[in-house]
Amino acid sequence: MRRTGTTRRGALTATGALALGAVLTGCGGDDEAPGGSEPAHSGARAATAKTEKTLREKAVRDGALLLAQYDLVAEAHPATAAGLVPLRAAVAEHGKALAPPRAKGEPKKGAPPAAPGPVSADPKAAVRELAVAERRRADAHAEALLTAGPELARLLASVAAAAAAHAYLLTELAEETAV
Repeated sequence: MRRTGTTRRGALTATGALALGAVLTGCGGDDEAPGGSEPAHSGARAATAKTEKTLREKAVRDGALLLAQYDLVAEAHPATAAGLVPLRAAVAEHGKALAPPRAKGEPKKGAPPAAPGPVSADPKAAVRELAVAERRRADAHAEALLTAGPELARLLASVAAAAAAHAYLLTELAEETAV
């Protein structure tokens, strides 16, 4: 008898497609003054750009920590690795999308963050810890929406939705994981 309904693979595919679609459909506005060449509100724009760069850098740092946690769990519990691969790949793509734009010739900043603490010896607990980390990430991105500009807010909302979906899928994976 064939199983019907939503499968984990189907949910992951749909989540990835939705997140990618949301990232690709972002659109920008026209910030030029009616006269032509000078941007309107250049002082406010500079402050917004600095805020957005800070938000992006924090999001990238948090994502790098989460990637390290995924790696630690997959290494400590190889039986969970197959379920973690697509989620980890999505987190890596989110980091690329959120990375602040660099000026020409500007070197890549900072060393990668230190890996998070030890992983639980119980595979179910380790996957649940990843789910909690994804929920925190979703909440942090949702909170950052309050100070982000429209384009970054759309991107953060998409990533927050994907992180919430990851948390759900990781919770399901934890239930399916044998001890």
